[in-house]
Amino acid sequence: QVQLVESGGGLVQPGGSLRLSCTASRSIFTIYAMGWYRQAPGKQRELVAVMSSGDRLNYADSVKGRFTISRDNAKNTVYLQMNSLKPEDTAVYYCNAAVVSPTRRDYWGQGTQVTVSS
Repeated sequence: QVQLVESGGGLVQPGGSLRLSCTASRSIFTIYAMGWYRQAPGKQRELVAVMSSGDRLNYADSVKGRFTISRDNAKNTVYLQMNSLKPEDTAVYYCNAAVVSPTRRDYWGQGTQVTVSS
């Protein structure tokens, strides 16, 4: 079992920045991948950024060059630094953790609202 606690969402002006945090209830060394998804009203949840075993990274095309995923192993925490925010980034952002032993299973945080508006 993995519990995820998110923080850092809020209201920001276009062009501004936010940093989201996600803390896991156990060592992230035991987790295959951690990442961030987002969901806007009426739309599917989509991948934003993911960090998997071996420090492999994957970003959605829409956020490349603006968002950065990173981790602090000692704190069991993954971050999403969001710069140059646009109104279309407005969504609920969810932390995700994937384990692969004994079977593939996904865990989700409660979500944090990010609103980009002037």
